[in-house]
Amino acid sequence: MSIRRVVTRTLPVTLLTLPLVYCSDAQSDSPVLTAEMPLHLEEHFDAAMVEAAEPSAATLEAVEWTFDAPESEWQVIPTPSATLSAPPGADYMQLELSPVQPGAGLYLAGMYVDLPDWDYRDWGHIVVRARAHGQVQALKLFFNTRPGPDGGVLPALPGKDVYLIRDGSAHSYQLPADQFDGPQLTGPWRQLVVAAWGLEPASIDILSVRVVPKAALYADGPAGVRTEIRGEAIRRTLFLHVPGRLEYRVRVPDGGRLDLGLGVLKPDEPIAFRVSVRSDADEPEVLLDEGFSDASAWGQRSLDLSHFAGKEVSLAVEASAEESSTIALWAAPTLSGERADDRPNVIFYIIDGAAASYMSVYGYSRRTTPNLERLASEGAVFEKAYSNSTWTKPSTTSYVTSLHNSVLGNWRTETDPLPDGVVTMAEHFHRAGYQTALFTTNSYVGLISGLDRGHDVMREAGSQPNSISSRELHEDFWQWRTEYPNQPFFVHFQTTDVHYPYDPPAPFAGLYLDSQERRAYDEWNRQLQETGGIRAWSDSFEETGIGRTEFYEAQRRLYDECMAHNDAQLGRLVERLKAEGEWENTLLIIAADHGAAWWVMDIDPPPPIGDPIFAAYWSRIPLIAVWPGRIAAGQRVAKPVSMIDILPTLLDLTGLHPPELTQGRSLVPLLLGQGSWEPRPVIFDMASVDLGTFEAGKNFHIEVVDGRWGASLLVSPDPDAEPELPEGRAAALLVYDLWSDPDALHPINAERPDLVKTYREFLQTQWAAHQALARQVGAAGGEVALTPEQLETLRSLGYIR
Repeated sequence: MSIRRVVTRTLPVTLLTLPLVYCSDAQSDSPVLTAEMPLHLEEHFDAAMVEAAEPSAATLEAVEWTFDAPESEWQVIPTPSATLSAPPGADYMQLELSPVQPGAGLYLAGMYVDLPDWDYRDWGHIVVRARAHGQVQALKLFFNTRPGPDGGVLPALPGKDVYLIRDGSAHSYQLPADQFDGPQLTGPWRQLVVAAWGLEPASIDILSVRVVPKAALYADGPAGVRTEIRGEAIRRTLFLHVPGRLEYRVRVPDGGRLDLGLGVLKPDEPIAFRVSVRSDADEPEVLLDEGFSDASAWGQRSLDLSHFAGKEVSLAVEASAEESSTIALWAAPTLSGERADDRPNVIFYIIDGAAASYMSVYGYSRRTTPNLERLASEGAVFEKAYSNSTWTKPSTTSYVTSLHNSVLGNWRTETDPLPDGVVTMAEHFHRAGYQTALFTTNSYVGLISGLDRGHDVMREAGSQPNSISSRELHEDFWQWRTEYPNQPFFVHFQTTDVHYPYDPPAPFAGLYLDSQERRAYDEWNRQLQETGGIRAWSDSFEETGIGRTEFYEAQRRLYDECMAHNDAQLGRLVERLKAEGEWENTLLIIAADHGAAWWVMDIDPPPPIGDPIFAAYWSRIPLIAVWPGRIAAGQRVAKPVSMIDILPTLLDLTGLHPPELTQGRSLVPLLLGQGSWEPRPVIFDMASVDLGTFEAGKNFHIEVVDGRWGASLLVSPDPDAEPELPEGRAAALLVYDLWSDPDALHPINAERPDLVKTYREFLQTQWAAHQALARQVGAAGGEVALTPEQLETLRSLGYIR
């Protein structure tokens, strides 16, 4: 058994003497910021004069245990046969799960370490890096222990748990150190327990355990900017070591107001927050002076600055507290006023998993999208719009950056974030002064992918079932508009109503599948999941005897009910925008991140070699653009376009600068009839994904749709990984005739060797270009630690079983 304990950072714990220090040279010569559009104070931190407590030399250390040294501090939690061992030469501890009691069907293993009587309120989170094998389900924390019946120890106070990605790869899981499933910890924190549970014998490798103080995230200086979470609300935040003060020179616009949220790190330790404005040599006017101590929520405040309109003033935010080692948070501090220009509001509305083929606006037989039909009559409908990948993470990161996945390099694991050097859609709008928000119920659209960047306010989780997400997200939107009512705004919705597991709410439940049929479907689904899930459909259907056609027909009807629900909610959103007077100057883009998988479509027989990204059911998605008075009504555009074209299009329509690096191109000539626009081949790319685990593999596919033809090139370090044609010949490239075979089931390599040669050369050239761009953006990869909320959201969407 090998283990060692290492100090990773030093942080302030008590500040006995706390002098104020100037952290900025900005004083009387500070630049005067204007708020002709919403002014995000956190974006202009460098322009502020900062007086704050300098972190002291008295320290609280972040602690990490790694398992590559001979000392042993961790011990096994005794169960009938649980073991804790370090295989020879390994750098991890292996926990073997054992039954809690005979016949219970629950398997458990855990290990614990003694702690030197810490105060749990000082600690923010615990990061466990682990590799799961077999059917181990989750990690769970316990705090402190009690004597067991045989002299061992038993867990006492349960903390949070987190579902595991069971793909045999190592992932980092972040769990809170100050949240409990039951009574709060009282007194000192004496032991940390890391446990795992499952439903059958399994094992888990623990590579490291790291306990991080809350102040660790704020150790870079007396003040700064970071993303903070309170409940489900994620916001860009100014932080300030207390006591401290930030002061800006600003010109207040007509109707000026300051909207911001108050936040604290530790419960029951109130901070006095103060906001004041000083004009010329006048005494400062105090606009806010109150104590706040709720560590679980933001204290949203709105302050009236309209009587300073037109004046250059000093705007100061201050904080003080009896506890001198604490930190004050100011969430999304935004100075705004009356609208000064006619830039449109932008609503970028993604229906996650929406296939155009199942929408009546695209000719589907069921009336699933009557509201989209009405919207389509007011704007432009693209008949041949394509997503760039087949699932959310690679697709979303591509269209918000206008860069393909192979360029971004964030495909190596599920937790690779975007490279720091790329600029997202939200960042473009935020830097231009737009108020920005992201409302989604798919965690791959949030922090895991680094897509919090550029958003003032964000949400990435929702109630379950996720099929009611549109209603919740729209409520969040209107709450945001109440808290930050000025314009222009940019909002990115990404609903999961039509995403697995298809559980539509009333009154849409029963619209196409009656209650008796629904009960039968639920029982079929339960049996199929127990025998491997619908993705392993051939074995599961044969083993259970369930009719494949009947099952998929029922599932498709549920999908249609979910689509009808999202469509109805979208219709209500538009009606309220009209009632609020915001519709006439709002640009609305409706699209999807990908279509519906073959387990919704019921392709029988299934793809003989696997399904290309460009197969119609995967990649043909809706794309509708509406801007009253600007985009001509009733257009139907037949030319092929790509989701990677959306970012340059939005920036072009709103008069913002185009991206410095882009692989898409503006669709404005098509939307506004300005100039010529010639179609070009549509490119797709994505790492191969294990359909059982959704883990990205070593192989990569780059593909093209070029008019009638579709071609898929496999890029692999392993020549044995090349797909085999039905005739048994290996081929790194497959070609399809999409006029006669839109679902790409039957490659035509044998019939058209000329096309094989042409498209192999074309895609190899594309791949080389993508790799060159990847080096330019610094796509080196990385890792984001997964939280319990994110893992639960992904599990509910079917990504994790």
